[in-house]
Amino acid sequence: MFEGFSPETVDFLWGIRMNNNRDWFLENKKNYTNYLYEPVKALGKDLYALFADKPGNLVKVSRIYRDARMHHPLPYKESLWICIRKDVEWWAENPCLYFEIRPEGVTYGFCLWRPRPATMETLRKHWAANPDEFLQLLRDTEKATGIPVTAELYKKPKEAPTEALAPYFSWRRDIGCIVSEPVGEDMFGPALGERVCSFIEKLIPLYEYFSRFTV
Repeated sequence: MFEGFSPETVDFLWGIRMNNNRDWFLENKKNYTNYLYEPVKALGKDLYALFADKPGNLVKVSRIYRDARMHHPLPYKESLWICIRKDVEWWAENPCLYFEIRPEGVTYGFCLWRPRPATMETLRKHWAANPDEFLQLLRDTEKATGIPVTAELYKKPKEAPTEALAPYFSWRRDIGCIVSEPVGEDMFGPALGERVCSFIEKLIPLYEYFSRFTV
């Protein structure tokens, strides 16, 4: 069970940002394990419990180590995240529910980061044929969470069949409903896990809707 982060968690995250090298990391690896990795893993288990009766989903906790194949100049990431998604090869093209902690604070919610153009075209066709289902989902999501679903837009708007659908036909990518919390006392305790689980649970209908249109 998630019991919260601590000031040491934040100290480690700032430390890895300012000292992103192997020697510093090895000297502080116990802090990484105790104050960052284990709490994130515990939160992942709490979140995954929301999906006990929803087969086909998995939970991933990211690695602190960067993929050497990417040839990034720094060996370690400055954040750790949890991702709940379908068992797919490339998560960025598929909807996910996530939590991320960085030196500045935490973010969590729903994200469809880089959907394929074909996926967005399929969605637009479905919205045109079934506008009430989609628009009601957006209203229900905002009512439940207090946060609208937003996206990065095409520079040239896509033609929509109705005025009500026009804002959503311009969606391109980075579709999300996300909470951001800065570092503060609210991070240090189990109440953060309760907020995250409550918010993620409210987003399950949104996640399941978009999962119908991605592979």
